[in-house]
Amino acid sequence: AFFDFDETLVEVNSASMGLKWLYDHNMLPKWYILKMLVTKFLYDRHLVDENFMAKVSLTFYKNRQLSDFLNTANDFYNEYLKPHLAPNIMERLEFHRQEGHELVLISGSLRYYLEPVVKDLDFDHLLCTELEENSNGLLTGRSDGPICVGKNKKKITLSFVDEYGVDLSNSYAYGNHQADIPLLEMVGHPYAVQPTTPLEKVAMERSWEILSFK
Repeated sequence: AFFDFDETLVEVNSASMGLKWLYDHNMLPKWYILKMLVTKFLYDRHLVDENFMAKVSLTFYKNRQLSDFLNTANDFYNEYLKPHLAPNIMERLEFHRQEGHELVLISGSLRYYLEPVVKDLDFDHLLCTELEENSNGLLTGRSDGPICVGKNKKKITLSFVDEYGVDLSNSYAYGNHQADIPLLEMVGHPYAVQPTTPLEKVAMERSWEILSFK
């Protein structure tokens, strides 16, 4: 069972909550706030895709150390994300756990703050976006490998499927955004969670089940 994270397993966008965390802890430069507000405005209106949004988000990390964020990851999850876990999707997660299914968290979000999620909710696997470090141990502001969204999410999933011998026809996937369509259409049991308008249209055309957060 493959679960997207942002606005699927949690009712919020973790990148937006990350901005709130940084703002609350006086770590957010004004130039970055402006850049993200503009990008979010475009993204919400489907004028730019998740890949573009993620690339802009990653520029915050340039010339910083990953350890600075690892040290705060548990607090960020417990205080800013865990309160927003979607009850209905958590029930689906528990259903799959009881059925003995392998649980996969697959997200364009970053490993350092998804690892506490995986540990707390007892996922078996994590597929996500990795941060690139340079030879001096500083972050470059880019991803290490593909950003795990859209077609990249499908490629990463196929690599996982090949490695573990997953039967996609008997697998489940949950996503909220049209960027999740390449993942959803791969499995035998796709679910659109509180979908965006473009995903809702596709879900209705293909008779995919639509779920709400609660």
